[in-house]
Amino acid sequence: MSDDSSANDALGALRAAIKQAVTDVREQTPLAQSFTNFVTINLVANAQLAAGGTAAMSYLPDDVIATAEIAGSNYINVGTLLPFFKDALPEIARKLHENGKTWVLDPVAAGIGETRTAILESFRDVPPTIVRGNASEIIALDAMWGLADADSTEPATRPAGVEAVDEVDAAVDAAKRLARHLAKRSPVGAGAVAVSGAVDLVTDGDRTFRLPGGSAMMTKITGAGCSLGGVTATYLAVAEPLIAAIAASLLYNRASEIAESTSQGPGSFQVALLDALWNVTADQVASSEIMETA
Repeated sequence: MSDDSSANDALGALRAAIKQAVTDVREQTPLAQSFTNFVTINLVANAQLAAGGTAAMSYLPDDVIATAEIAGSNYINVGTLLPFFKDALPEIARKLHENGKTWVLDPVAAGIGETRTAILESFRDVPPTIVRGNASEIIALDAMWGLADADSTEPATRPAGVEAVDEVDAAVDAAKRLARHLAKRSPVGAGAVAVSGAVDLVTDGDRTFRLPGGSAMMTKITGAGCSLGGVTATYLAVAEPLIAAIAASLLYNRASEIAESTSQGPGSFQVALLDALWNVTADQVASSEIMETA
């Protein structure tokens, strides 16, 4: 069998798995609970519902841990912090790890502030199953966890609030290292990292994919990335990490393109995005452009 034929077969299998994930979410309505930031909690919950899942939001460790027993997956977002989060989030991460539960981390503004840094550092040995963030956040988290080679332990970035100051290409090596680290400690034996940008990147540390498309209007509303993290957890409830991360990213790319074409500005775009998440078909998601790279 030729290399081209093998590559086509592998891509076909990937598309079939993506389509199955989208279908399974809509047929099973899986519960993915979220510990997310206050600014975006409503959009996260509504996006999970629009994608076909079920939402539950909580901030109490005992409540989160108890709900995790009935949830298909979980989502933690460190965008807005309260003092008690410094103790609560490490406890939640440890319990999820001990109980073999999958979860998605959005390391919002990684690198800013002692409290946020302490929380993110505490996740190193009890890590999530998927990390989803922008390039600067991925580079910063890789450095925090000391995963880079000895000669490149300092992040080639600077924090800039919740916005990236690095291009996706700058985060490729960091994303691969993070994905391999997650896989070693994953309850499902695999992990993935999704890097959002003009062209999204998703990797499991072995295979790496570029996902073109999407809308620049996503940067004009609060919570686009946060809600994508929540929907990634929804997909993680029914699919293995790499498929979940790719499927969620592609769903958002297609939905945001549709929303941009029908909206008049940021306000109507957000409403149109929720409608599009509801209406995009499994075939539309699975047939999206996907480029596998070295």
